[in-house]
Amino acid sequence: MTRIDKPEKIPSVHRLLNDPNGVELVCEFGAPLVTRSVRTVLAKARAQVLAGTTIEYASLVKALSEKVSHTVTPSLRPVINLTGTVLHTNLGRAALPESAIKAMVDVARGASNLEFDLETGKRGDRHKHAEDLLCYLTGAEAALVVNNNAAAVLLTLSSLAKRKEVPVSRGELIEIGGAFRMPDIMAQAGCKLMEVGTTNRTNGTDFELAIGPRTAFLMKVHASNFEIRGFTKSLSEKALAEIAHRHKLPLVTDLGSGTLIDLENHHLPHETTVAEALRAGADLVTFSGDKLLGGPQAGIVAGRRDLIKKLKRNPLTRAMRPDKLTLAALEAVLSLHTNPSRLAMESPTLRLLMRDYADIAQLAARMAATVQEHCEGFEVIATPVQSQIGSGALPSDSLASVALKITVPGKRRPGKALIKLAKAFRGLPIPVIGRITDDALWFDMRCLEDEGSFIKNLKELTLA
Repeated sequence: MTRIDKPEKIPSVHRLLNDPNGVELVCEFGAPLVTRSVRTVLAKARAQVLAGTTIEYASLVKALSEKVSHTVTPSLRPVINLTGTVLHTNLGRAALPESAIKAMVDVARGASNLEFDLETGKRGDRHKHAEDLLCYLTGAEAALVVNNNAAAVLLTLSSLAKRKEVPVSRGELIEIGGAFRMPDIMAQAGCKLMEVGTTNRTNGTDFELAIGPRTAFLMKVHASNFEIRGFTKSLSEKALAEIAHRHKLPLVTDLGSGTLIDLENHHLPHETTVAEALRAGADLVTFSGDKLLGGPQAGIVAGRRDLIKKLKRNPLTRAMRPDKLTLAALEAVLSLHTNPSRLAMESPTLRLLMRDYADIAQLAARMAATVQEHCEGFEVIATPVQSQIGSGALPSDSLASVALKITVPGKRRPGKALIKLAKAFRGLPIPVIGRITDDALWFDMRCLEDEGSFIKNLKELTLA
């Protein structure tokens, strides 16, 4: 091996590029990327040598391969979600059904009629693709799809309430993930928030007193990630709609997660459906496509045709429009909703939320023994836990589940060992994501469906 202990012994860029390894990298990844990587590797080597470290030529060759590999490896990767939160915002929320994935692949392969009317042969409207299904499933007159629910709310406010006032109950001024607050959305939309009632109690008279000549509409916001209990009072969509319509104002309801089916029919807690909100008197309802709906990231506005037309005329609509892949996936998921029995079988979201406790317990028992084999020095046991639905959906409700509880026997402060173990699991070819709490690393088995791939993946676990 060539030892490099002086700056003048550091090889040139040309030499590393013409090394057999360098030539192979250039053939696969191109000269510009490999050349830049060589310069980065050599700059680091120079700093090491100047600091008195002796390095080997072979280590430079290895470092170059690793640098190029790291650069081209996708940063967005599949992971195994064992956190216990089914719709995990940080882990991509809803998994798509196979029919949606196929629909995306089909339109991704080539041209599509995204904005082309096959009947007339003229330019079409991309917003028409999912509208008919949304109207059928919700009972709305019209619907509009944008890129997420925050965009749907912002677009609604900007289109209908700019330079006007919007009364909202103080108990519904929510903050969602990333410090994204409803008052901030209203300010960005150019409208004035009118706080109504108190944090825990809001009456009809509170809204009546807030209505004035500059009121654009009344708004009800679903408390998507918290719940107020005790001495409380809030107005239903029906009660709020009666007040709004008496004053000839629209009612806008932001459902947040949003669902198109009665979850109680699938033995899950009840959540207001879009159709229920519209029947109760809401004129527009905004909701997400990638939460309880089980589809791709999207925001949906459904309701009165005249109001939807105003949203479509807003220049922001173009900035918020969905792409062809989103629309293809959303239509496929909406099609599943026309047949509840098929939806229950094919929707990963619904399937995971409905998963039988006994099935999870049996899986956990098998996996405990398997994981124990790869975690020497740790103790792995199957333990009953409560899963979360996630993404702000039904925040106070949980689902009985079973997790692998991994502890460090004999250690009073096992934090460092558990952090190191969790990092090792994240370093697997398919990273495994759990949670550390109560002096244990927990892997909730509710969302593990591919048992064989998980076991194969475990073989790469390295505990240094």
